[in-house]
Amino acid sequence: MSGKFYEPETLKRLQQEILSILDDFVRICEDYHLEYFGIAGTGIGAVRHGGFIPWDDDIDIAMPRRDFEKLLRIVEKKMGDRYLVLNARRYPAYPLMTTRLVKRGTEFVEEVMRDVDCPFGIFLDLYVLDNVADDPIGYQIQSWSAWFWSKLMILRAIPRPTLAQKGLKARLIWAVCGAAHQMMEMLRVSPEWLRDRCEAECRRYNKKKTRRMAFLPDTSPYWNVVDKRKYHPLRKLDFEGRKLNFAGNLEEMLKNQYGDYMTLPPEEKRKTHYPYKLSFSDRAQEPGV
Repeated sequence: MSGKFYEPETLKRLQQEILSILDDFVRICEDYHLEYFGIAGTGIGAVRHGGFIPWDDDIDIAMPRRDFEKLLRIVEKKMGDRYLVLNARRYPAYPLMTTRLVKRGTEFVEEVMRDVDCPFGIFLDLYVLDNVADDPIGYQIQSWSAWFWSKLMILRAIPRPTLAQKGLKARLIWAVCGAAHQMMEMLRVSPEWLRDRCEAECRRYNKKKTRRMAFLPDTSPYWNVVDKRKYHPLRKLDFEGRKLNFAGNLEEMLKNQYGDYMTLPPEEKRKTHYPYKLSFSDRAQEPGV
């Protein structure tokens, strides 16, 4: 994430491109009865602003595993000429466990990803939800294992990741990250092997009935945890002039993740995915041009 901001016209155009992806995504979900709901910053935006957080440049959507897998098959079969599915399973160089629904004919390359060989473009962010352990110890083992493997995936591709820390602490962390990257290269640890380890931990309880599901490979493994007894029925909230699904207990989830989510953060804590390369059609441009 970056502390840089867009020129207003550029941000507006980017948000409109993302909304066009969202509209196609929602249409597929409604046509094929797939469950989805907005989470994280998209939830804050809906509750606090009736749409995007004013500086936000992405939309975050969660889906249970069964619906997620069906969606990917439908997109690639029915809409492959307009969208590509970008994730670590289809593009091993992609270093994240999120999946991006990317609009073809666009470019959106974040600074931290500039040396990663993937077809980056303007996207919708998809978070797949898997069953997680009900008992605290089992959850600790599962969540931190998935988190650990996901961070090694990032370090395998990006030896100097973006950090929230500054100064000496950041330099020390970067030194450790660089050493881990070099060690994995020396041992020829493949991105596919790391992805398989991470996904196995995420899916560990999918054949069992559990009370919760979650996207574990996040900034914190405690962020996107969904209580199956509380999130239904889903509710429709206004989002940029359209109705979007959210969890029935959205406010509780946002409070657990962010605390006082209704108060605007100070400007220095506002983050974007500000790219070094951005293209809305067939011509790449610098953000803000």
